[in-house]
Amino acid sequence: MKIAIIGANGQLGTDLTEVLSAQHEVLALNHADIEITAAGNVQKVLSALQPGIVINAAAHTNVPLCEKEPDKAFLINGTGTLNLARVCHDIKARFVHFSTDYVFDGSKQKPYTEEDLCNPLNVYGVTKLAGEYFALNYCEQSFVIRVSGIYGKVPARGKGANFITSVLKQANEKPEVKVVDDEILTPTPTFEIAKNTAELITTDAYGLYHMSCEGETSWYEFAKVIWETLNIKTPLQKASVKDFPLL
Repeated sequence: MKIAIIGANGQLGTDLTEVLSAQHEVLALNHADIEITAAGNVQKVLSALQPGIVINAAAHTNVPLCEKEPDKAFLINGTGTLNLARVCHDIKARFVHFSTDYVFDGSKQKPYTEEDLCNPLNVYGVTKLAGEYFALNYCEQSFVIRVSGIYGKVPARGKGANFITSVLKQANEKPEVKVVDDEILTPTPTFEIAKNTAELITTDAYGLYHMSCEGETSWYEFAKVIWETLNIKTPLQKASVKDFPLL
């Protein structure tokens, strides 16, 4: 199967490329190869390549920056997804789109399911929810996969880091590191997401999925494990989400 991975050099795209290349012909596409916000370019590139599956691992993921650049965030996360979904429909390709737990408001005191109502609280969540709608409604062969707390061997391109590299950098540069303790997540390595995605796309079970490891923790507890594993001496302090305003 010929698979086009968009955002192939990003945190998730890197592992998707590695895992899928073992059994498929992978077309690793980056921003220089395809401009997802330009409908004409998407049509031209994908029509020429004729992939059987298109995986969208590109997104504007910097949450604070999305608040400052809402139009750009919607263009990438919303319109870009719409452009891809439409072309996938036209060329009869399967479409895989990754979304986020930020489509929820976090008020539920237990794990969210695919049936729960969405209520995003920030621009990033709103634009990702729009992308979900476009993927599911403009390409009938779509998989929308929500992920949470992902980390991989390369940084998230939009942020310049992932959680692990970010807190390690702070530990080397600051007298103490503050990490939120009131936001719950399930840390999930991108390699596991890639392996599960590889299995999912061989089926016809199109629709919406939550994909993560088991269990739950806070960002602070996640950082605490990193501190203990690496024997980091820099003090680690609990903080609240309210201590880190988006603007």
